[in-house]
Amino acid sequence: MVGHGLSRLRTQLFAFLAALHLLLFALAFLQLRERPWLFVALEAVLVASFVFGVRLLRRALEPLGYTQRLRELLQDQDYAARLRHDGSGSDELGQLVAQFNALLDTLHAERLRIGEQQGFLDRLLEATPSAVIVFDFDGNVSLLNPSAQALNHRDHLLQQMESLPDGASTMLSDPDGRRYRGQRGHFFDRGFARRFLLLEELTEELQSSERATYEKLVRVLGHEVNNTVAATGSVLESLLFYRRQLAASDGEDFATAIGAVKRRNASLGEFIERFTHVAKLPAPELRPCAVQDVVEDILYLYREPCRSRGISIGWRRRDEAGPLPLDRHLIEQALQNLVKNAMEAAHATQQESGGAASVELELVREQEGLRLSVIDSGARLASVPASQLFTPFFSTKKGGQGIGLLLVREVLLRHGFAHRLAPNAAGETSFDIWLPHA
Repeated sequence: MVGHGLSRLRTQLFAFLAALHLLLFALAFLQLRERPWLFVALEAVLVASFVFGVRLLRRALEPLGYTQRLRELLQDQDYAARLRHDGSGSDELGQLVAQFNALLDTLHAERLRIGEQQGFLDRLLEATPSAVIVFDFDGNVSLLNPSAQALNHRDHLLQQMESLPDGASTMLSDPDGRRYRGQRGHFFDRGFARRFLLLEELTEELQSSERATYEKLVRVLGHEVNNTVAATGSVLESLLFYRRQLAASDGEDFATAIGAVKRRNASLGEFIERFTHVAKLPAPELRPCAVQDVVEDILYLYREPCRSRGISIGWRRRDEAGPLPLDRHLIEQALQNLVKNAMEAAHATQQESGGAASVELELVREQEGLRLSVIDSGARLASVPASQLFTPFFSTKKGGQGIGLLLVREVLLRHGFAHRLAPNAAGETSFDIWLPHA
């Protein structure tokens, strides 16, 4: 378009120059008869003027030609090309060409630098184990690095981070029990802010560091609370000595009050003891063990408590499985907590809404491994955010302390077993554990 305009301008200027000299030639031709010598002189001057005008026009239009060529190179983003100048003409034209080439050199170097940075960023995004999700100006996902593409339950995790402010981070968990640290941030693109999310799965090293912090905190709390509980219990026992010095009616009330405080004091001691037990779980000692035998023992243990509450308990499905490398003692503790929680949830739902209550177990052979599930009819997780399920001190039970699931998670993590706690399609609550193939 610009080249066409320059060619038309050149044609118009040359046409104007030619028309002007033709007019002057016609006027000079009138002197041919009266003054022949003047006619010859005028014609010589006009020819010289025309030649000089043509040269001037060419020199005047030459910078526009270089400008047109520069514009074409910029449009094609061909910053490696250079404009050529044969050295003829004015020094100003050579300087102009040199400035144009210097501009192309700068653009070429900047493009190489940006390309190297982009290449480094691309390789970094491909290699990083953290999931990076970038949004466009409309809030739609525009970039997923390989870790983000391979992320399970990505939409579930994004939903948990919708209300997270810029620059803030939070702990997340997916339905399979994996835990993540999520962070929201922004950067500027062409003067406008764009958002991105960074999701980092907690590795064993980070989980060990977090566990060590919990253990240190629990040890300090346990020491202080146990000392306080022991001293308080001793003081309460001593206070009962003064009961004999009070009137009979007052002494009874006094003893009742002291007894209530003693029970609360003992309850506090038991609570901190259970939490300390979670923090002090030993490393698993793996030995071949038949998991179905472990489950049978637990079913036998809870058969009578379930029968007295009107709850049916048993296998829903049991596939054959050989011995697995397990720490039987730790796995028994975890499964007992799960079955006990399932029994209490089914019983609570039965009291609230009536109907049948059940606790069932499944041992199913799948492609990924063996799936062991504890399923109860108590639908108590429908409104519970997934990020809260394995949080210390969080419980859906009235008066619950949130320690049982924490112990279960620690046992399964130390065995390396994937797990998930979520409502199933039938509206029941299912705790799934994936065991390796025998």
